Amino acid sequence: MKITIPENFIIGAASSAWQTEGWVGKKENQDSYLDRWYKNEKFVWHNGYGPAVATNFMEKYQDDVDLMKEIKLTHYRTSINWARFFTDHEQLIVDEDYAQHISDVIDALLAAGVEPMLCLEHYEVPAVLSDKYDGWSSRKVVDLYAGYAKIAFERFGDRVKQWFTFNEPIVPQTRIYLDAMRWPHEQNTQKWLLWNYHKVLASAKAVEIYHELNQGGRIGCVLNPEMVYARSSSEADQKAAAMYDLFFNQIFFTPMIKGIYPQELIDICQAHGVWIETAAEDLATIKENTLDFLGVNQYYPKRVRSPKYAPNAETPFHPEIFYDTFDLPGKQMNNSRGWEIYPQVMYDMALYLKNNYGNIPWLITENGMGRENEEQYQDETGMVQDSYRIDFIRQHLRYLIKAVEEGANCEGYMLWAFTDCVSPMNAFKNRYGLVRIELNEERTRSMKKSGLWYKSIIETRQFEVADEQEYK
Repeated sequence: MKITIPENFIIGAASSAWQTEGWVGKKENQDSYLDRWYKNEKFVWHNGYGPAVATNFMEKYQDDVDLMKEIKLTHYRTSINWARFFTDHEQLIVDEDYAQHISDVIDALLAAGVEPMLCLEHYEVPAVLSDKYDGWSSRKVVDLYAGYAKIAFERFGDRVKQWFTFNEPIVPQTRIYLDAMRWPHEQNTQKWLLWNYHKVLASAKAVEIYHELNQGGRIGCVLNPEMVYARSSSEADQKAAAMYDLFFNQIFFTPMIKGIYPQELIDICQAHGVWIETAAEDLATIKENTLDFLGVNQYYPKRVRSPKYAPNAETPFHPEIFYDTFDLPGKQMNNSRGWEIYPQVMYDMALYLKNNYGNIPWLITENGMGRENEEQYQDETGMVQDSYRIDFIRQHLRYLIKAVEEGANCEGYMLWAFTDCVSPMNAFKNRYGLVRIELNEERTRSMKKSGLWYKSIIETRQFEVADEQEYK
C-alpha cells in the first residue's frame, strides 16, 4: 500500500548540543549537569564514552550539514548548550566564541535549505548553578534562565523562527530525585515536584519574553509523554493508567497548554505531604503564557496494571504506589534498547492530544530505533544495511499520517537522530542515526541505507507499507 505524505508535512531529524558537540573549546566553568555526571560516574557510561568527544560537531558540523543537504532534510532540531553559552552564568556574560559557533551552524543550515529549530535546554543546566543553587530547586535559576532565553532570542531570533524552551523537562529530576538512578542519587519526591514546577514557570517566562520581542516565529516545548495502556478494562487497571497519565503526562501538558495545574494532582500531593509552595504571581505567569505549539518525543508505550501489593509506609511517596508496570506477553521488542515496538502509539497519542488539549499544533520531535552492534550490518562497501530502521520509521510514520488524515493537528515527523550520537549511560552502545559515526579520532561519517531511504521519501512524498491489517 502506498502512503502519501501530506503537503508541508515536516520530514526532519534531531539531536542536541551536548550529544554531538564534544568539549573542544569548552572553558573550565562551562560544565553542564551531563558533563559533571560523566566525570563523577564514568563507569556507568557504556565503554566509558561520554560527552567529551561525542561526534565532534563543534569542528565537523559542516560535514553533517552537507549530508543533510544531500538527504534534502527539511528541518533540523538541536539545542544551544546553556552551560557553554556564558563565561559568567549569573552576570550573563556571553561566550562570544560559542555564540559564534551557534550562529555559524544556523547560517550553514539555512544555506543548505534546512530550517533550524533550537531548544534552549536539553539537560544542559550549568553545573555552576547546580553547585550554588541546587539547580532547578531555586527560583533564582528560573530568572537566570529567563535572562538567557532573552539573549538567545535577541542573538538568533532573526534567523530562527521555531524555538523550544526545554527538551523532556521531566526526565532529569525523575531519574535523579524520584527514582534515584542517576548521580547524585538523591530520593526526594518534593524536590522532583519543585523542579517540575520551576521548569513550567521558566518555560512560561521564556514564552512571555519571546512574544514581547515579536520576532515573527513561535515557541513551544518538547515533552516526552508516554501513551498509557491499562492491562485490562477493569476499574482498578483503568485507574492505574489514569494515575500514571496524571503524574507523568498531565503534570506538564496541562499547565503548559491550559495554564493550570490539575486539581487532582495538587490534592494527592498535598495529602501525601509533598506539594510545593506556589506564588500567585508565578501561577499568573503560567496561566497567561501557554505554548504556541508542542514537540512530542515518542518511542514506546507504557503498560500498567493495578498494584499487586499495598505500599510500604516507610518508603518515601512515589506515584508508583498507584500502579505496577505490566509486561505484555508476546510484545514486539527492540531488544538492543529494551523497548517495546508499538507503532500505533503514534495514532493514539495524536487522538489523546486532539481530545484533551484542544488539538494544539504539534509535531513528533523524536522517534527512532537504537540498535546495538550495527557494524554487523555493514556491507562490503561499509554501508550499514539498516532495513530494520527503515521498517520502524515506515510503520510509525504510517500511523502518524493516518491520524493527520483523521484531523490530528500534527505538522511533521523528526527522526532521532540525524547522526549516531552519545546518550546518557548508553553512550554509543545503541546507534540511532541515518549517518554512522566511527569512533576514530576523525569521527568519520558515512551514510546508512536508511539515509538514502529517508531522502527518497522526502523527494517523492510517498512510501510503501505492507497491508494495513498487519499493523493493527
